Amino acid sequence: MSGRFAPRPTRTTVRGGHVVVPGGAPGGVPGGVPRQTAEPGRTRSWTPDGPLDLGLVLGPLRRGPGDPTFRTTPDGSVWRTARTPAGPGTLRVALHGGAVRGRAWGPGADWLLDRLPDLLGAADDPDAFEPRHRLVALARHRRPGLRLVRTGLVMESLIPSVLEQKVTTDEAYRAWRLLVRKFGEPAPGPAPERMYVMPAPRTWALIPSWEWHRAGVDNKRASTILRAVRVAARLEEAVGLDPVRAQQRLELVSGIGPWTSAEVVQRSHGAADSVTVGDLHLPGIVGYALAGDRDADDSVMLELLEPYAGQRHRAARLILLAGRTPPRRSPKMPRGDIGRL
Repeated sequence: MSGRFAPRPTRTTVRGGHVVVPGGAPGGVPGGVPRQTAEPGRTRSWTPDGPLDLGLVLGPLRRGPGDPTFRTTPDGSVWRTARTPAGPGTLRVALHGGAVRGRAWGPGADWLLDRLPDLLGAADDPDAFEPRHRLVALARHRRPGLRLVRTGLVMESLIPSVLEQKVTTDEAYRAWRLLVRKFGEPAPGPAPERMYVMPAPRTWALIPSWEWHRAGVDNKRASTILRAVRVAARLEEAVGLDPVRAQQRLELVSGIGPWTSAEVVQRSHGAADSVTVGDLHLPGIVGYALAGDRDADDSVMLELLEPYAGQRHRAARLILLAGRTPPRRSPKMPRGDIGRL
């Protein structure tokens, strides 16, 4: 075989104590179709120091079943795209025994693989959490593979979080799906069909007003996103700050409040203590689970979570995973469908 599809010699290097092998095999993938198969990929293996559930860890990055930046394939692999400081990239993550294998394509491939352990919670410390309620302890026992994701990226969580302000999740997911597919770029490498990388900040800034309207995004949310992308570089620098200071920087942008900033740092920083306040459903869920109070507001929720200071977000995640929700009084709306700023 000759030409650009000829096999390349394999060279291995060691980065951070792990073997890195350039040149992933091109071709089809389960649940997807080949794309840009001539582009070599890079691989990395990493072994976590405890149980790891890919679905639980990476699930918060998925914005609905049709998210063009996130996909789970039938073989159990998780695919995601990201716009990294080095450029767009596609990452495939799979578990093989006790080890994680990551493969990445595109200009951002090295950046994604360098940060693969952090993405999957290597910097997280689940053992620092001490359950103080039977329901929380049971949820932790049943889901030992929960770790807090840490992307190291701000805008990819900020924009969809703004889209989720004060609307149903279905509306927000539809807007995200339509805008990314229309203004993003195809995922590098042999990614599953219809996967895209979110638009660059300048592209977001140039989206015409009628396209926001067609996606169902009102002027208030669109204007917030436009203000944010104008200072995208400064907002991305917030990954170097602690979560509290990062939230403060985000909230300097008009239209971004505690609800949105918490949703961002939970993903960008793996912030174990950042509680989502201002959510329509979360206070009632926490109140009902811990105290039988279905009418709890933010102040009651924060009081109930106070024993978990330093780990309040993890406590809230475990409460949600426990599945003990208040009896319905009205037609159900998806959790998180209406948030404040």
